[in-house]
Amino acid sequence: MSRYEEFYRQSVDAPEAFWAEQARLIDWKTPPTQVLDASRPPFARWFVDGTTNLCHNAVDRHLAARGDQPALIFVSTETGTEKTYSFRELHAEVQRTAASLIALGVAKGDRVLIYMPMVPEAAFAMLACARIGAIHCVVFGGFASGSLAARIEDAEPKVVVSADAGSRGGKVIAYKPLLDEAIRISKHKPPAVLLTDRGLAPMALTAGRDHLAAELNLKHGGTEVPCTWLAATGISYTIYTSGTTGKPKGVQRDVGGYAVALAASMKHIFDGRPGETYFSTSDIGWVVGHSYIVYGPLIGGMATLMYEGLPTQGIDKQPDGGIWWRLVEKYKVTVMFSAPTAVRVLKKQDPALLKKYDLSSLRALFLAGEPLDEPTARWIAGGLGVPIIDNYWQTESGWPIITIANGVEQKPSKFGSPGVPMYGFRVKILHESTGEELTGANEKGVVVIEGPTPPGFMQTVWKDDKRFVDSYWKSIPGKMVYSTFDWGIRDEDGYFYILGRTDDVINVAGHRLGTREIEESISGHAGVAEVAVVGVADALKGQVAMAFVVPRDGGAVTNAGAALKLEGEIMKVVADQLGALARPARVRFVNGLPKTRSGKLLRRAIQAVCEQRDPGDLTTIDDPATLQQIKQLLSSD
Repeated sequence: MSRYEEFYRQSVDAPEAFWAEQARLIDWKTPPTQVLDASRPPFARWFVDGTTNLCHNAVDRHLAARGDQPALIFVSTETGTEKTYSFRELHAEVQRTAASLIALGVAKGDRVLIYMPMVPEAAFAMLACARIGAIHCVVFGGFASGSLAARIEDAEPKVVVSADAGSRGGKVIAYKPLLDEAIRISKHKPPAVLLTDRGLAPMALTAGRDHLAAELNLKHGGTEVPCTWLAATGISYTIYTSGTTGKPKGVQRDVGGYAVALAASMKHIFDGRPGETYFSTSDIGWVVGHSYIVYGPLIGGMATLMYEGLPTQGIDKQPDGGIWWRLVEKYKVTVMFSAPTAVRVLKKQDPALLKKYDLSSLRALFLAGEPLDEPTARWIAGGLGVPIIDNYWQTESGWPIITIANGVEQKPSKFGSPGVPMYGFRVKILHESTGEELTGANEKGVVVIEGPTPPGFMQTVWKDDKRFVDSYWKSIPGKMVYSTFDWGIRDEDGYFYILGRTDDVINVAGHRLGTREIEESISGHAGVAEVAVVGVADALKGQVAMAFVVPRDGGAVTNAGAALKLEGEIMKVVADQLGALARPARVRFVNGLPKTRSGKLLRRAIQAVCEQRDPGDLTTIDDPATLQQIKQLLSSD
């Protein structure tokens, strides 16, 4: 048995002893004596009688040993800003913000909704909430007013923390008008709004409700705000799952279990070490930003690099496909976390940029958010010369479910696989209809997690235990297991492969095909930079696959002859690898694919456009022109 296999076995065979050991990685005001209460499945309560505080563990406990070391490094290529805050300076900023929130009436258990761009003030607000025991709810910056209003109604915040505007690719996005409209149409009216004025867009203030952060910070500049010690099972934050329709589904997370899970992941998975620098290219509006921009690195005593801008935009706003690597060199980044889609964007840049900078500090690049295709993995692995480690998890899990635990044992990655189940996660593959466990190599089924779920996992759906149970734990007949709603297989070495959503399956003439499998096949063609496959309603076959491809050579987008040739080659690749049934009905060539800022492909929006339906809320789309191009292609048929 390998070192990691033994480590994993301890975590699932003796979870209480295992997690009691991991709990030593954080500070406790009251150390827990009861590690786990699993008496009411599927609910798991961790470190039941312990008390702690996330902000203390992220900031205060580091002051004595590394108070003057970098804690938060902010880089914005949108505004040409680079600023570093030490742990001591971060401590002061967080206390100022906490004092401002208290002055606005926020107390323990109150909700604070944060609607901010990627700026330090967003992190200050999150940590300030954690410090005083308020429950923060971060909503992705730039969300449309209707979506924001639904979240305001669900969270019922005492205060909304926001800013005048964000910026993306040099385009200013005014937040304040969106927020004003959201509050206008919301049934819940927040008593106060705390605003950071970046000077990017004019801001009309509502008297009695709106307050400028700069003025309150000045007033509370030297105020000391002690940490409020909280029950480990208390609520730290809620975050809404992306793509939610109808009533928002707030993932609710605890305090103590989350702190322990993040501390353990920084050590065992990311191999991060105090005093080093961690760089996650995500956004605080997503769970990766919560776990691995704000809390995880700081809990681990690392500096965290917070980045506002495009992966191809320099600090002088000029095109620069090497900006991230310049930052790795400058700040001696040791661990980097990004998304496969971001790497595919960089893949179009000059490969010499990967060799231009000194990247000797970097030990590994972790990727998540989308399945990592083999061509992209090989390209970035060859360019960086460090392990490229895929990882698979969800908003609900809070930290990786499947990856490689570098800090426990250096295991090889397999292209196309995120890795093996992480400690504490009892990951199984079950037959979708019978619930039978599939133990053979390469048997396709639904990826599930058996309870009790580990620390850091969601507690429940905010204000809706029934929805938590019904949505996640009752989809497999005869089994109470957490469904990831993803298809997967396991190979003979125990490595998992994720094959796409169970609800993104294409049913072609009675045959079920995963979009992920078709995408993987198409992405193997040397002329393909990126691809999205969606199922489109068809009167004859029920559904057909439609592929949208970003070619490596843009000529296929504008030249009909080149497009026809490449389409034929792609069709042959798919037919040869997966069979004629899997061939897309059409392959269409585009300049780019619609994605969110965090790099998630908006497949459902593409599908809706193909079927002439309303694609829904597209305020998180990074480049609206990509979807418009698809519309024009379809309308020209």
